[in-house]
Amino acid sequence: MVNKADNDALEAQFESQFQKPGDLVERDDDTGAMSIESLCMNCHEQGITRLLLLRVPYFRDIILESFECEHCHLKNNSIKSAGQIQERGTVYTLKVENEQDMQRQVIRSDVSSFKLTTPLGNEIEVPKGTGQLTNVEGMVQLIHETLSSEQELRKDQAPELYTALEPIIASLKNILDRQDAFPFSISLDDLTGNSWIAPSSNDRGNKYTRREYPRTHQQNEELGIAADAEAVNNEDTAFGEPEDLDIVDGQVYTIPAECPGCSREAEVNIKKVNIPYFKEVLLFGTNCGNCGYKSSAIKTGGEVPDKGKRITLQVQNEVDLSRDILKSDTAGLISPELDLDVQPGTLGGRFTTVEGLLVEIRDQLSGAIFDVDDSANAGGDGMEHSDKDKWQRFFNRLNQAINGELKFTITLQDPMASSYVQDLCSPAVDPQIIIEEYTRSAEEEDDLGLTDMKTEGYEQDAEKAKDAPKE
Repeated sequence: MVNKADNDALEAQFESQFQKPGDLVERDDDTGAMSIESLCMNCHEQGITRLLLLRVPYFRDIILESFECEHCHLKNNSIKSAGQIQERGTVYTLKVENEQDMQRQVIRSDVSSFKLTTPLGNEIEVPKGTGQLTNVEGMVQLIHETLSSEQELRKDQAPELYTALEPIIASLKNILDRQDAFPFSISLDDLTGNSWIAPSSNDRGNKYTRREYPRTHQQNEELGIAADAEAVNNEDTAFGEPEDLDIVDGQVYTIPAECPGCSREAEVNIKKVNIPYFKEVLLFGTNCGNCGYKSSAIKTGGEVPDKGKRITLQVQNEVDLSRDILKSDTAGLISPELDLDVQPGTLGGRFTTVEGLLVEIRDQLSGAIFDVDDSANAGGDGMEHSDKDKWQRFFNRLNQAINGELKFTITLQDPMASSYVQDLCSPAVDPQIIIEEYTRSAEEEDDLGLTDMKTEGYEQDAEKAKDAPKE
């Protein structure tokens, strides 16, 4: 829950939309819920919409909406974000392995897509629709009820679809009955960044991941926050001929772009840097003068290597914290001493120091786990004390490492071999760095798109597809 000042501000926001707010907005002093008269779209009589502002631990503020019409008895529930559209979209994935995972909270906005992959490998996608505040079990229940409700009708009108859905519905029923239910996976993709699957301090490896991504112009158009598409396309064609676009080492290039935060004009600065004993990389920095949005990224070039690379660094003092480190967007980061496991794609590409990387991890996690006001009730009323204690111990160890008070190791595992840690003894061997090559797993090959990549004979396939008769 939130305090009275927050509810007062929310009430004032709603009252400002009506000519007679005193007659239309009422608040329950015990629960903080507000009631507003609103039109029923079923019978066109006046119904009541109740609104409640909630603060969700690990997440942000949301508004619960509940409509009820006393005339036709129509009821409807939904959820809205109490904040603005985030600068980036988010994708959450979770491997559901036990009963505790089934009870994890799920917040799904009205523009998000939800996918569930059953233990049998069937993938089910829930299209965009009404926002929901539920848990994993509730989402499985919703999908099961939606699919099974019209099976009798499909049996007569679409027997092939009926037959295809039967094993999927049976698998969902087994999950709900806890019979051969685990493991299965779910994912939640939201362009606005306002959807969420609850994390746990016990998550390890690829069990739970959160990835941010910049929206495309088309996605901003879909949300209604994009500039004119034709104007943007005209800007994209104004960069000159390809032979004039050679990038010189050390020189900063600036090109116009669309800000992913506010969709107005912004600038992207590009600089090519040659890292000694490594390779050339491109640094990207985006700066928007309108909304203040800033972001940075790094990309490495070259061919796809035959093997991945694993780099382990022993951090023993403040000098090691000052080492340059390049973490590509395909690399994961592991530190057993810090109980840290960062999945590939979580932070994107970063070229910084060891200390700078740890500070960025701390700040990003702290903003997601605890409230930004650093109050005594950090994490919200709904966070379990045991979870709060675990997170506080984690951040204490992380701060000790950043301050040079704790020795630890970090391992960068990069299937594209595009990561780097500064060698202080070059050209001699640095005893604190271990570099290993390893064979990529089938899962890594699939995630990188290498499984379906064809580098030979694709010209013949294109000609065959061109000459194939059209249906």
